Amino acid sequence: MSKVSKTDWEGLAKMNDEDIDTQDMPELGEDFFQRAELRVPVKKAVTIRLDADVLEWFKGQGAGYQTRINQLLRHYMHAQQRYR
Repeated sequence: MSKVSKTDWEGLAKMNDEDIDTQDMPELGEDFFQRAELRVPVKKAVTIRLDADVLEWFKGQGAGYQTRINQLLRHYMHAQQRYR
C-alpha cells in the first residue's frame, strides 16, 4: 500500500522560484544555521557480486554509478521498513 502524492510535481518544476507560495514556511533564521550540523553517512567498503549486465547498465549511466546503486538500495530499504 503506497501513498500517492497529490502534488503536481511537473507543474511545480516548471514554476519560477518567485511564483511558489511559501507563506506557510517560515524563514530559517541565523540561529538555525549556527546550530545546524552536517551529518554525512558513514560509508563502508564491501565486495558485492552483481550480474554483469546490471553493472554495465549502471556504469553506462556515467560517473557516480556506485552512488546511484546505493540510492536505489536505500529507497528499497526504506520501502521495506514501512511495511514492517
